[in-house]
Amino acid sequence: MANRLHTVDNLVREFSKMPTIGRRTAQKLAFYVLNMSDADSQLLVRAIQEVKARIKYCTTCFNVAEQDICGICADTTRDPGTICVVEGANDVMALEKGGRYRGRYHVLGGALSPIDGVEAGDLKIEELLKRITPEVKEVVIATNPSSEGEATAYYLAKLLGRFPVRVTRIALGLPMGTELEFSDDITLSKALERRIDFS
Repeated sequence: MANRLHTVDNLVREFSKMPTIGRRTAQKLAFYVLNMSDADSQLLVRAIQEVKARIKYCTTCFNVAEQDICGICADTTRDPGTICVVEGANDVMALEKGGRYRGRYHVLGGALSPIDGVEAGDLKIEELLKRITPEVKEVVIATNPSSEGEATAYYLAKLLGRFPVRVTRIALGLPMGTELEFSDDITLSKALERRIDFS
């Protein structure tokens, strides 16, 4: 019994490492896995192995992809003149659900947070600046409405001010402290539509 409890504790500890998963939720997930059928648990294991083996980051925008270039960057019907800057690939998925934005994306890989040791060099900021060609007319900053997201937005706006490009910020109909991936489709679509000049 002690061995089994130790094994369950290990699983709880691993689930607890995930963002927004506290110990209580981690325990629920561990016991859910424990009660899964063998077939379902094998499907879960296979799905995790596949995502780790097959998913990489787009060499252009750093969104998740199964090829070197993600489906959005490869889509010739998307507007190459607009780049929407987000913190994570999950934000791309959230914005895409709205179906109204037809430009390209750039995934920073996080937000500035000196307290957590995340500095400008840790993010894909230089890669963004290299993408600002004469073809690009607008950069939409869609970082999360948190203190880190706002600091990142202002930092980017200052850097982008050197370029002849319109810099906008999504409208903050999003409550402060929330994250894009947890917002509903309509709110996100309206935030994009009502974006404001930010330079």
